[in-house]
Amino acid sequence: MAYIEPADVSRWLATTGTYPLAVVSFCSSLPDPFPCPVIHLDLPQLDGPRQCEVWSSDQPVRFYGSGSFSAAISGDMLFGSISLAEESSGLERTTEIAYRDFLHQLRELGFPHLWRTWNYFSRINEEQNGLERYRRFCIGRYQALAEVLPDFPSSLPAGTAVGTRSGPLQIYFLAGAHPATHLGNPRQMDAYDYPKTYGPRSPSFARATLCRSDGATQLFISGTASVVGHQSQHRGQVDMQALETVANLRALLDRAECFQASIDSEAKLQSIFKVYVRNPEHLEAVRRALHDPLLLSSRLLYLQGDLCRKELLVEIEGLVTTD
Repeated sequence: MAYIEPADVSRWLATTGTYPLAVVSFCSSLPDPFPCPVIHLDLPQLDGPRQCEVWSSDQPVRFYGSGSFSAAISGDMLFGSISLAEESSGLERTTEIAYRDFLHQLRELGFPHLWRTWNYFSRINEEQNGLERYRRFCIGRYQALAEVLPDFPSSLPAGTAVGTRSGPLQIYFLAGAHPATHLGNPRQMDAYDYPKTYGPRSPSFARATLCRSDGATQLFISGTASVVGHQSQHRGQVDMQALETVANLRALLDRAECFQASIDSEAKLQSIFKVYVRNPEHLEAVRRALHDPLLLSSRLLYLQGDLCRKELLVEIEGLVTTD
């Protein structure tokens, strides 16, 4: 995965000799069509020239589409997306329908193992019929995954859920022909074990997923925030929340070392992160707080997005790769 300016995507694919799996744009138009899933998210970029998130493979790619589901398949992995306008019954039911649809498609295509999911929808912290929309999303996701996903909840993948300014429910995901290793964070309770104070159904995701594809070991890091145990930390202090988030990221990397010897202090790591900032005026404070050796050699993309808890001001997700 790489961040590329929209006008340069076609040239970059041609010069690198790779095949496109997906292109994700953030409030930017794409000058060229692409024969792969293309996801447009209403998430304003907060700094630098406009970027797209480009997923590619060095192996040939075949494409598949059915209704609102589209996918690019390369070797033992699949990149897919689905987008649904909310039904009159609300976000909960729309989420359940979307998850059931794409999980069925994945089984039919021979990629039943979820590796990573990204979930985006508007008004994430607003109430809908007496319950926060994020919590309604969690109910719909849980109902589909608990009934369809084998070995639930231990097979839950890394995940992100972020609020956009507008748009339908948009989900994109990576799945594999073989299972990956899903990790917890020693500093945090598993999200799927959260107490009922966080909603009728706990969030259904792992803290990270470790897998090997295209000859590389990849650690997919879920949306990570200033949460220790299950409780939010440093309310109202965006700099302290950013520092706590980095501590959680470090703990995940240490945890991954227990499972894969190739991710260690001597390995050559490549890392890329998305930083979601709730309030644009906090950008510089977050940037200063992230002046950390873990992130200094990484590629960072700062986006304005609403987060799953009203008190959380910053969230970071990432991909760490080693050959």
